[in-house]
Amino acid sequence: MQTLIAFLVMFGVLVSVHEWGHLYFAKRAGILCREFAIGFGPKLFSWKRNETVYTIRLIPLGGYVRMAGEDPELITIKPGYEVGLVFNEKNVVSRIIVNNKSKHPEAQVVQVERIDLERELFIEAYDDDGERKRWDIDPKAEMVQDEEATQIAPYDRQFGSKSVAQRALAIFAGPLMNFVLAFVLLAAHGFMQGIPVEDPVVGNIAENSAAETAGLQKGDYVLSIDGQTLETWVDMTMIIQQHPNEEITFEVERAGQILQIPVTPNQVEGMDGEPIGLVGIERPAPEPATLVSGLQFGATQTYTYMTMIFDVLRLLVTGQFSLDYVAGPVGIVNYTGQAAEMGIFVLLQWTAALSVNLGIVNLLPLPALDGGRLVFLGLEAVRGKPLDPSKESLVHFVGFALLMLLVLVVTWNDINRLFL
Repeated sequence: MQTLIAFLVMFGVLVSVHEWGHLYFAKRAGILCREFAIGFGPKLFSWKRNETVYTIRLIPLGGYVRMAGEDPELITIKPGYEVGLVFNEKNVVSRIIVNNKSKHPEAQVVQVERIDLERELFIEAYDDDGERKRWDIDPKAEMVQDEEATQIAPYDRQFGSKSVAQRALAIFAGPLMNFVLAFVLLAAHGFMQGIPVEDPVVGNIAENSAAETAGLQKGDYVLSIDGQTLETWVDMTMIIQQHPNEEITFEVERAGQILQIPVTPNQVEGMDGEPIGLVGIERPAPEPATLVSGLQFGATQTYTYMTMIFDVLRLLVTGQFSLDYVAGPVGIVNYTGQAAEMGIFVLLQWTAALSVNLGIVNLLPLPALDGGRLVFLGLEAVRGKPLDPSKESLVHFVGFALLMLLVLVVTWNDINRLFL
């Protein structure tokens, strides 16, 4: 249960922040945002605020912001249709009742002759007396079908009416917010726990460990191991892990003297089941964070996570990629549970890493992802006109289908690793 709760909270935060970026900048550009959704599939909960319906959906595989004009309107009214009109105090149409008109006695039933819901915003229709009349339509009028109201989208409120720069910002803002979230989480980690010491300095030494037996002391500054110069604590641990039961020579600085100390790491089993070396030294205690050092830590750690993810993507380009390098929903749930068991600070780091990963993956130039949509906007900027919307929608649909297929394959791989 703890694992499930931790995953749902983390998933909700990551997706909410990503989609909020799209929503905020789309609204700033004047785009009508019909829905802000967390998850896909059947709707579990919903509420409406201002012009947007906020929904929680069943399948936790992402989310979306449905902007007017990105997809064809679901409700269309053609000449000859009978609709009900509800007027406001200025005698302007505020609601158009598409069906179930008997449930709306306040509506005037008319037969449509001409209607424009995008530019001129008017309706011409015949009333019960056969007289043809024309009414203006409120820019925020609603169409009601099956007792569900949908606000109309005049052209100036649609995605396609905005400049390429405005649309690109609304798309890019989602991944951008993921990077911002990672920075905030990692900076918070630094402020709460302190700034980890990066230098290869020996902290506490475990009793009866290889380090104690060899004569290493707390405070020793490790300059190199077997001639390999060290810059960070991570450099030192990686070399140690690569030499289980093998003697290696530590060159350390102690009280102004340079010493050569041979150490034989003990062999232990790593997380992946492979043997690794361990000498029994701890990292020095974190240093209290100042405002500047805490913010710097958040920025540098975010950058570090980005480079790690790019390294994996580089393996994909060079053909060295394996499905074992990635995790699907099952794997992410499992790792989230492990992180939660290790404490809030590990969970913060794991959430930040996933947030960076979500931002970078969404910026890949692939159909159905934000990066793919940015590619189409770039082509529009070069051509001076947009591509055929129907063709673009088809490309994104195929891309989404292939993405879901990849999710299934990765999920099956997760199950094999965990249970088979």
